[in-house]
Amino acid sequence: MKKNMISIIILALLIVNIVLTAIMMFSVTSASRKTAALVDNIAAALDLELAANGEEEEEEQVSMEDTETYPISEPMTILLKSDEGADGESKDHYFIVSVTLSINTKDKGYKTYGSDLSAQENLIKSEISDTCAQYTLEEVKNNQDQIRDEILERLQTMFDSKFIYNVSFSDTMFQ
Repeated sequence: MKKNMISIIILALLIVNIVLTAIMMFSVTSASRKTAALVDNIAAALDLELAANGEEEEEEQVSMEDTETYPISEPMTILLKSDEGADGESKDHYFIVSVTLSINTKDKGYKTYGSDLSAQENLIKSEISDTCAQYTLEEVKNNQDQIRDEILERLQTMFDSKFIYNVSFSDTMFQ
């Protein structure tokens, strides 16, 4: 008789356990669905924000047919910002570079400035020198993309036009 009574108690506890587990499962599942929906909404908002930023900064692709290059007449020798060596002395370094500008011939600014940049070449060289002179030797070696972007931005600001759409470095030497 005691064995039957213990079996009945174990069976009752088992049924109570199953009922409580089912209740807990339904409550966790609904909270989990709400959390998943919240995460989906946040991800969708982030995607929209990234897409909106990408559209603002997306550059217009210029075909090779509409591209003209303007090489700066001679290589530029630029004195870089001094950095202190291990011995505490200030060392001067130079950046020797040939610069080529890529120009969009279909842009409005090309008609005004682009057809003859040689008249503004000294101003362009000044912008390039001023930009590069802000960096030390190590910074120039490691951040050439950033420097090109900064030069491009300064040139576009100077001409108040985006007909210059790329700045290229070639024959770079460091001293």
